[in-house]
Order: sequence, then C-alpha cells, then structure tokens
Amino acid sequence: QVQLVESGGGLVQAGDSLRLSCAVSGRTFTNLAMGWFRQAPGKEREFVATINRSGRMTLYTDLVKGRFTISRDNAKNTVYLQMNSLKPEDTAVYYCAADVETSGSRRYVDYDYWGQGTQVTVSS
Repeated sequence: QVQLVESGGGLVQAGDSLRLSCAVSGRTFTNLAMGWFRQAPGKEREFVATINRSGRMTLYTDLVKGRFTISRDNAKNTVYLQMNSLKPEDTAVYYCAADVETSGSRRYVDYDYWGQGTQVTVSS
C-alpha cells in the first residue's frame, strides 16, 4: 500500500520560509512523478508544483514561481517543497501527491496517491 506522509507545516509570518517534506513508501519512488497541491478554506484544490521522476523537470504555478522550489531525494524516497517569501495568500492545507502515469501534471485528477495534508498558515 502506498503511503505519503507530509510534514513541515506550521504558523509563520509573512516573509518567512518553510520546507515541506513528503515521505513515500509502498512503491518504487523513482517510478513516480510527484506534485504539491494546496487548498484554502472555501476554495478548490490548486496546483502548486510538480517534479518528474528524475528530478530534471519541474513546473510551477505562476503564483509561486521564484519563491517556491520543488525537489526530490530519490535515495530517501522524499519530495520537498521549499517555500520562501511566504505571503498570507499562501495559507492553505498543502498536499503531496504521486503520479504513476505521467511525467508530472498540473491536473489533480492525474495523481493516483495523496497524503493527508499539512497546514501552512502565514500571518500578516
């Protein structure tokens, strides 16, 4: 059974940084493209970033480009989301997701496995 476990969320002030981690088990990690999504209260889940199996290709929503960095450590079966210059509008539950079929997608329907989410709250 595939498990994705996020960690690293918390309450920070605007301008601060956080690093989210997502540990994956139950499936060969290098066969998975990985993504981060987020969902704010009353809003739909939205794409944040994705990384392909090798880690050589990444995509970001324009909302976080230049501030967030997705990376992966295939030896540790872990994907990361480094978030810098956080803004109050980044406040959301952040979800890690794994995609078996594609090389990384912006569409949440393409992802096969999801973590439970971790709360990120940015105060102004």
